[in-house]
This record gives sequence, C-alpha cells and structure tokens, in this order.
Amino acid sequence: MKYQDIIVINPNIRFGRPCIKGTRITVYDVLSWLASDMTTEQIINDYPELKAGDVKACLAFAADREHKLRVA
Repeated sequence: MKYQDIIVINPNIRFGRPCIKGTRITVYDVLSWLASDMTTEQIINDYPELKAGDVKACLAFAADREHKLRVA
C-alpha cells in the first residue's frame, strides 16, 4: 500500500489539507482520533466510508512527513 494512492491534496477541498481520497476527512482528523484513543475499528464504525488501509495511509503519510523535516 502506498499512501500516495490514498492521501490527496486538493486546494479546493478542506483548504488544501491532506485528505483521504473521495472524502473530506483529513489526515489530521484521523490522527486526532487515534491520539484520543479511538481504535481503527471505532473510527471505521463512525465513518464507514473509511477502510483500515485508509487509517494506515494516514499514519504512513505522517511518518513520511516527519521524516522529511529538517533539523535547523
């Protein structure tokens, strides 16, 4: 699974924030839910348009973005 196939950035959707393809759900939304102790299963129950792979793609996107940060 490549997160690039799932996470899209469109300036006309949610002000250009990274979203799950075909939804208006942002990577930030998913990460916030995970950080508040929601499980992947709970997220999918609340948002049935999502799949477990979408949640994993958000984590992969965030990890890649973190890896690309430069220490000044």
